[in-house]
Amino acid sequence: IADRDGAGVEWRALGGTSDLPSFVYAASTASPGKGLRHGRCEKCGAHARVRMETPVLYFYADQEMDVSVKVDFPQGKITEWYPQARTVSGGIDWGLIKVMPGVDVSLPVESAESHYYPARETEAAPIRVCGFDNGHTNQFEKFLFYRGVGTFDLPLSAVVRGNLVVVKNLGRKIIPQFVLFENRDGKIGYRIHDMFRGEVTLDRPQLDRTLGALESDLEIILVGRGLYEKEARAMIKTWRDSWFEEGLRVFYIVPRKTTDSLLPIAIEPRPAELTRVMVARLEVVTPETEATLRQQIARLADTHSGIKAMALAIAGKHGRFSEPILEGLLKAEKDRAVRTRIEKIMRSLAVNAG
Repeated sequence: IADRDGAGVEWRALGGTSDLPSFVYAASTASPGKGLRHGRCEKCGAHARVRMETPVLYFYADQEMDVSVKVDFPQGKITEWYPQARTVSGGIDWGLIKVMPGVDVSLPVESAESHYYPARETEAAPIRVCGFDNGHTNQFEKFLFYRGVGTFDLPLSAVVRGNLVVVKNLGRKIIPQFVLFENRDGKIGYRIHDMFRGEVTLDRPQLDRTLGALESDLEIILVGRGLYEKEARAMIKTWRDSWFEEGLRVFYIVPRKTTDSLLPIAIEPRPAELTRVMVARLEVVTPETEATLRQQIARLADTHSGIKAMALAIAGKHGRFSEPILEGLLKAEKDRAVRTRIEKIMRSLAVNAG
């Protein structure tokens, strides 16, 4: 999420309710026999600059084979994963897994809906991970799943200036595509920019497009970067609810070399082909959002019930972005009474998150 200068801010990246099934492992509860076959798992701090949401590793092979897989995350910590791994900390090591093309396996599932399940809708081979107890509790999946949080700089910034958005490529590598997207009161618009370097100033999108058109364009972009069609559709379906929720944001394809440096990967035997496509999202707080929220807080009755009700309303409207939005308001606010209310609301949000 961007501050008023367009740079990423630290925020409670793990805030909000979990959108994962209960069988997925978390750093806060993992131990040998419960998510880990060996080693240990370090808890990560609540605040970070980047939330790495749901990379998945798919495997395609023409025969059954054993493969070792390790992903490092030198500037972050792994927070959730499935299946069980050997070790987890500043990276994740699954050790030896078995890739089983054409084998029909039973995958874990729960009745509640989750972002997790659409990622299975591909032609990837099932994989098996042996259990802690010498393989008696094998686990099966269509991919290796992991999440994490980190504090590092990403290569793009965006700033709103009235009806304009200034987007900058902060690195030396070309950003293959970015999408400037806005959803305002259920009406959406977007602009696509290709092979981006330097800086560009764009009008905020006209709100005259459809989600169907955007999803079709995103699928073309993802397939063009190397994903199979079903993989691209699975990614879009996974994040349809949150990518396209109300607000202004930029989606962009992370340059491959940046992905490789942030998440070095080791697979043995070395695959004939390794394709990595990562989509980054930068949330941009609009002046309208800040103005509306500031007016509501200025009119708020300074009582415990009033503060609590406002905190719940803000959390319902802005979700995991509530605290960084309020922090931006607090930095700009000069009225002492309003500042005090913002601070109380933030404390109430922190208690709820805890």
